[in-house]
Amino acid sequence: MAKTYRLFISHSWAYGDAYDTMIKFFEDQNLDYYDHSVPKDDPIHTNGTNKQLEEAIDAKIKGTSCIVILAGVYASYSKWIQKEIDIAISYGKPIIAVEPWDSDKTSKVVKDNADKIVKWQSKSVVDAIKELG
Repeated sequence: MAKTYRLFISHSWAYGDAYDTMIKFFEDQNLDYYDHSVPKDDPIHTNGTNKQLEEAIDAKIKGTSCIVILAGVYASYSKWIQKEIDIAISYGKPIIAVEPWDSDKTSKVVKDNADKIVKWQSKSVVDAIKELG
């Protein structure tokens, strides 16, 4: 029986295409996974307070195998990604940083906290999940 990987995919909804591509990577590699990410249409995301969103993220991360963070430069300026990193570390969850395709600049804060850094390729991302998750 295949292992089901419980994943929290950290991302900015402003960069939704990257999230969608990550999901496609998992499907292309036939990864059995459960997505713990906060969905875009979640009322906490759209109408909740910062405290409610942080509590929702904490609850999502708590039950995961590992955290996948898109390490684009935008991540360096996101208070939420820093909070996600802090929560992941507090639970001892491994962090996988995924460097955007053909990028010159990536997030130092994400890479400094990552257990593994991979390139924007489906096999690399899924292999890292299988290794750490």
